[in-house]
Amino acid sequence: MDISATIDGRPASASLNDSPAARDFAGLLPLTLDLEDFHQTERIADLPRRLTTSGAPEPAAPKAGDLAYYAPWGNLALFYRDGDSANADLLILGHIDADADQLGTADRITIEAAS
Repeated sequence: MDISATIDGRPASASLNDSPAARDFAGLLPLTLDLEDFHQTERIADLPRRLTTSGAPEPAAPKAGDLAYYAPWGNLALFYRDGDSANADLLILGHIDADADQLGTADRITIEAAS
């Protein structure tokens, strides 16, 4: 599913996968989130509610640009560096096509359904 992302006012193309968690996330859109750095690998933000984790795909190590949901905390993660390992609690929702510098310094992201 194509979505629209704006990172600190700059548009970026993005898409969600077809997982139950990604479809549940799409139901929250439009959404604007303030991001903070986490472990110099990802930018994170709290979601307004927890997402479903039923039917979750096999764990995969996140790549730069991946949009993911960390189930134990109920937060969204936007990776600007590749993650070091697969984690069963981290569900990849989709991908944002932006360079690592833009992702790594992002303070605010707005995500909407594609028009």
